[in-house]
Amino acid sequence: MESRCENCIIRQFNSLRAMSKEELKQVSDSKTTRTIKKGEPIFEEGDKLNGVYCVRNGVSKLSKLSANGKDQIVKLASKGEVLGQRSVISQESTNLSAIAVNDMEVCFIPKESINNTLQKNPNFTLEVLRHMAHDLKEADDVIVNISQKTVKQRMAEAFLYLQNNFGEDAEGYLALTLSREDISNVVGTATESAIRIISEFKKKGLIQTSGKKIGIKDERKLLEMVEGF
Repeated sequence: MESRCENCIIRQFNSLRAMSKEELKQVSDSKTTRTIKKGEPIFEEGDKLNGVYCVRNGVSKLSKLSANGKDQIVKLASKGEVLGQRSVISQESTNLSAIAVNDMEVCFIPKESINNTLQKNPNFTLEVLRHMAHDLKEADDVIVNISQKTVKQRMAEAFLYLQNNFGEDAEGYLALTLSREDISNVVGTATESAIRIISEFKKKGLIQTSGKKIGIKDERKLLEMVEGF
């Protein structure tokens, strides 16, 4: 179902909220809504983008391929996030791939709509800058984490992050289910290590598992581990 940007609640989460009614109307007239199936790419590293993608539903993993052929997931983007903004504004090819973690609905907004508004509306430009600054800060945190925290600390932190950002289902498992490989790519370790640490956490009563699903049992212990106690 096509929905109008003017009536879309999701834009409150991103820089589109700084657009005027008229600008939103232009964006709405030019955008297209796309469904992306789980595992499909929205775009791949090195692509030239003709616009940005606003996430209406679902979650995407943003990752970079390292020299050893392993993906490092830098971010999980969900409802309200705008993907590809940096590439469109800098007119560079994408630095990351965006792959659907579950079935997604995204709105594709052609770059002309974004660039025109950037030139005319200083409030929008400021919002875009704020979002980019926030992304940079997150990227800094990822770098510091990988260089200063142990794999176990990063794993504990990843589970707490998933709980805080995506919540839990009725049975108390993390609502966003990631494959063991995706978890290892978030943490920055080999899949075998991730599997080993998950079973160690389970033995210690920190987490519970059911198939692919993981649930947090002892949040305090995980927090203490992250803090280095």
